[in-house]
Amino acid sequence: MSGRERVARDAEARGITIDIIERPNASSLEEAAAILGVDPSVIVKSLVVKRHDGSFLFALVPGDRQISWAKLRSVVGVNKLQLPDASLALEATGYERGTITPLGSTTAWPVFADERIVGKRIAMGAGEHGYSAWVEADDLIAGFDATIADISD
Repeated sequence: MSGRERVARDAEARGITIDIIERPNASSLEEAAAILGVDPSVIVKSLVVKRHDGSFLFALVPGDRQISWAKLRSVVGVNKLQLPDASLALEATGYERGTITPLGSTTAWPVFADERIVGKRIAMGAGEHGYSAWVEADDLIAGFDATIADISD
């Protein structure tokens, strides 16, 4: 099953309406935003983050912002978090960097969403290069019972 098929099946199972669109491959988030004709803030980065105990979480951050490690550590209640290398991220989610999404992840890790995406229609990884998934952020947040917080700078 392809990555985007996993995304679509998981979204359907969670009652989340998504639109997966094909687009030219992009070498950066800014390039993807230009291809989609949107501001980079509309594209949400799904970052897989490793906890000290070896488990993971997803941090959803607007494309024009960066993860705030201090804020995220505070919300999660831990002293240490880090971005895993690409091979570990693939192992944790089943997706390559640039395609990562909580939808269809091989493990349903907890989701932490930056408060700035609330109420917006967002684009995010669709499980495969050359595709984007459009979704209402509020539906995504509800479907994962995500924690909403200020986790970006």
